[in-house]
Amino acid sequence: MSEKKMSSSRKHSLKSLMLAIAKGLLEEEAKEQVEWRKRYMEETCPPLSLPRTMQELQDFCKEIHHKIDVIDEERYDLESKVNKSAKEIEDLHIKVQDLKGKFKKPALRKVRMSADAMLKALLGSKHTVNMDLRANLKQVKKEVKEEDTEMSDVGYWCKNKDKSIMDYRKKMLIATNFMSPLNASLPFLPSP
Repeated sequence: MSEKKMSSSRKHSLKSLMLAIAKGLLEEEAKEQVEWRKRYMEETCPPLSLPRTMQELQDFCKEIHHKIDVIDEERYDLESKVNKSAKEIEDLHIKVQDLKGKFKKPALRKVRMSADAMLKALLGSKHTVNMDLRANLKQVKKEVKEEDTEMSDVGYWCKNKDKSIMDYRKKMLIATNFMSPLNASLPFLPSP
């Protein structure tokens, strides 16, 4: 089956014919809309005839207020229907996205929060949990032993600039002789 190609002049003429028909239809639709508006205004808004006496004027105002109330009620009803349908459309849109499995993840920002604030947010304001673990620890004071003070006096000679190298070596020799078990038998050194 061979399909014949349409010539460019034929395409152009068909296109211009379709545009002319569409233009005519649009003009007719616009005329119908203008006529419909005129009919509606004639039905809902009759020509205004102003009353001549005070009593007729008051009755006319009451009638207008009653019509305004009726129209306001209709407007409120229509507005609530529109809001309800918009909410249903949004819910259906969310369901469709869930069914597709493709949904846009919102951009999250980092929030700095302490552990206390996080627990308060999770547990509510009723529960006050303190995560300061250091506050619950017992404080222990360090006691300085006498042996440590003696060794610190004998300690590294650079800490005590008053002492000479010889004093340092002498104290270290005495300290090591008293502590070694071999020197305990020597008679000239006092036992510890």
